[in-house]
Amino acid sequence: MNQEGWRLTHLGRLLGHAVRRFDERVLYLMSHDVDVPLALSNLAARAQVSAAHIHITRHLELQGTRLTDLAQKAGMSKQAMGDLVDQCEAWGLVTRAADPRDARARIVKFTATGLAWLQAFKDAVSQAESEFRAEVGEEVATVVAIGLEAYAGTA
Repeated sequence: MNQEGWRLTHLGRLLGHAVRRFDERVLYLMSHDVDVPLALSNLAARAQVSAAHIHITRHLELQGTRLTDLAQKAGMSKQAMGDLVDQCEAWGLVTRAADPRDARARIVKFTATGLAWLQAFKDAVSQAESEFRAEVGEEVATVVAIGLEAYAGTA
């Protein structure tokens, strides 16, 4: 490998490519899921829904989450998350409700359409994970998952 080759093959770059590939596959599967409302499926198919929007799907708790907490969980600024929530609210995926613990705060919650989107996300992730396992083999997939859990501190 030449002296510059490390820039193309270091772990961070490989992880970044893998995440983008996985998220793109999940969005593709969601855009072709017959249970996803047609308008949302069309948005995903036209790349209007991005991996950034998936942050809401990944991090929004079923009982609802404050915007500040949602942004923190996703590793985003409150303003950037607010923009994503605004878009998702316009698409009918989420709504904002009063926080019963703090009258000044608002909670972001899934709508019925958002819950259908969440189920489609779950199904797409499951299929993408199965495809990953088939491509790299069960043993490698298991080692990768264990290694990533340990590295991310979620094990």
